[in-house]
Amino acid sequence: MTSTLPQLPPSLDLPPHLSAHKYLLVCSLTVLAWDTLVLSPRTWRLMRTSEWPVLKILFHFLRVFVPIEFAVVAVAFFDTKWSQTSCEKFYLFEPICTAILLAATSAIHVIRIHAIYDRSRAVLLGMGSLFGVQIVVTGVCCAFYRSVPLREGQGCIAGPKHNWVGIYWVAPTLLYTASAILALMRSINSLPTKPLSAWKLMLRDGLNLYGAIWIVNMVNMLFWFIIKPTDEKDTIKTIVTSMAAILTTSMSLRIVLGIRGTLVHGGSFALTGSSAPSNSSRATHVISTRSGIPTNTTPHTYTLDDIRSSKPEAVWGDADSKNASSGDDKGSLPMGNDDRANLGVKVTIDREVGYDSYGHAK
Repeated sequence: MTSTLPQLPPSLDLPPHLSAHKYLLVCSLTVLAWDTLVLSPRTWRLMRTSEWPVLKILFHFLRVFVPIEFAVVAVAFFDTKWSQTSCEKFYLFEPICTAILLAATSAIHVIRIHAIYDRSRAVLLGMGSLFGVQIVVTGVCCAFYRSVPLREGQGCIAGPKHNWVGIYWVAPTLLYTASAILALMRSINSLPTKPLSAWKLMLRDGLNLYGAIWIVNMVNMLFWFIIKPTDEKDTIKTIVTSMAAILTTSMSLRIVLGIRGTLVHGGSFALTGSSAPSNSSRATHVISTRSGIPTNTTPHTYTLDDIRSSKPEAVWGDADSKNASSGDDKGSLPMGNDDRANLGVKVTIDREVGYDSYGHAK
């Protein structure tokens, strides 16, 4: 006597690659939800700043656009009532929206790399050329996608008609590779000016963010050009695309948030420009010993080393105060007899601030 098990519905009877695809999309959506929640306070603080440069506009655009895109993609992918007829009218939504997403994130890289190289025209020409190629390639490749012929209830997924359509992802990957290399070279070239350990250098310049973007896009390339699908219903080629798009966006947003100072013109490198806090600063103070200093008197300049050489118990004195004494230097600056004719003191403070002294937003 034999017994037969009831047949599973198509929504549950999934081939291994399609099942893995669905699990990975769930992981991608979880990362997106977590990222949206974690960055909310910093997004609000950035929103309240008065300036609206291009980087700020791109940041807030991606913060809204990406959750909307993948919410719609998830509905089409997991809705068991989504028919294949509806999918034939909808499947281009994901490749077109992802092309827009990649264009926005790539624009962030072009602007930022151009900025850290002090707005070099050569860098702008190179990165701008890669950006233009990306826009054209992704736009053309959208016309060569198709609806993967899945069974009713297994979801709606867009797949390539031909293997060469993978250049859709090659173009942005080339740009992110160039971005990572240029960012790394700029950081290494700054070491003679400000020596740092590899770990501190990575954190200061966000090299981990550029590296993460490069790695996830290279992994996506492996699935597009190396792993072979079993048949036309196999979605293995596009299994990593959602994760690649989400992580690329997440890391690019953190590159924007990692810029110190203004975002105008892409900000500046950590060791250059006044828009970002520098590693060394110079403060000059003029301290008057009486209100009636002659206009033609030039105050003397003293460094902190000169001041520290005086007695520890000495205090800043006033010429007219009871603490001043004609026969004692206590309570006065270390000046000679000729210096006392000038009633003003100019104090120049050289201050060396290490990278560790900056507080970083979590």
